[in-house]
Amino acid sequence: MHKQDAIYLDQFCPKTSNKNWRESLNKLTNYKCIYCGKPSESLDHLHPMSKGGISSTSNCVPCCLSCNGKKSDSEVLTWYRKQNFYDPRRAMAIRAWFNDDLKLASVLLNYLN
Repeated sequence: MHKQDAIYLDQFCPKTSNKNWRESLNKLTNYKCIYCGKPSESLDHLHPMSKGGISSTSNCVPCCLSCNGKKSDSEVLTWYRKQNFYDPRRAMAIRAWFNDDLKLASVLLNYLN
C-alpha cells in the first residue's frame, strides 16, 4: 500500500482536522498572540476575509481576542505599527508568516521570550 492510497480519518471529520490545524498554528507562537504576546484565544486573518483573504496557514495567525477585535479588517502592518505594544521583531515575524515562512516567524517569536 502506498501513502497516496491511504484513507485518513481527518478527511471525514473536518472538526478534528480544523482543531489539529489550529493547534499546529498555536504551537508556532507558543500559544501566544502574534501581535502582543498575551495568550492566544483566536485566529486572525492577516489579509481579512472581507477583503479577499482566505483561511490558509500563511494567512491565519494566533492572537488574543482584544487584538483580533481591534485589528478588525485593517491592513495588518499598518494597524500593528500604530499599537503601543509595537515591536519590530514581532513585525518581522508577522511579515515572515505572511510570506509563508513559518519557520522563520517561529524563530523570531522565540527570541522574544
